[in-house]
Amino acid sequence: MAEPYEEMIDGEWVLRIPPRPSHEAICLSLHRLIAGAISTLSSTRLLEMRSQVILTEKNRLRPDLCLVTVATEKPWLAAEVINPEDHNNDTVLKKDVYESLRIPRLWIIDPRYENVEIYHATHHGLSLRDTLMVKEFLSDPLLPGLSLSIREIFAAPDSPMGSAPRDF
Repeated sequence: MAEPYEEMIDGEWVLRIPPRPSHEAICLSLHRLIAGAISTLSSTRLLEMRSQVILTEKNRLRPDLCLVTVATEKPWLAAEVINPEDHNNDTVLKKDVYESLRIPRLWIIDPRYENVEIYHATHHGLSLRDTLMVKEFLSDPLLPGLSLSIREIFAAPDSPMGSAPRDF
């Protein structure tokens, strides 16, 4: 089982509860799928799951998935898998931080509805570009060749097209 962890959000330390097994299964699937998709990109690096990312002096986040630019080590894509017990941290507080820093891409992954919200940075903040459901595929011009099945993100580790164990 995962351990609790801390994040600093707008100068306040927040203790995050340990993610459930289904949350961890989704994170592992996502990391495996993205690692394969970026294997030929020398400009991008995938951080370990929930690596601390120091965005500012007051914001030290631990995204479930984070891609950084190799040259600058700055994050350009963060993904947060929603945990129903403390979803406000991911869907409101951290999203506001990502928006204020103009992180180019944010994915909010919701296991309850098996969907992925795709946000792009604009001059006016984060803009919801799409909400992808289980039968759809995620692609992005910043990740050439990516065609990520949303179904695969939520698939149980032992079943390539099954569902993740439900404990939400």
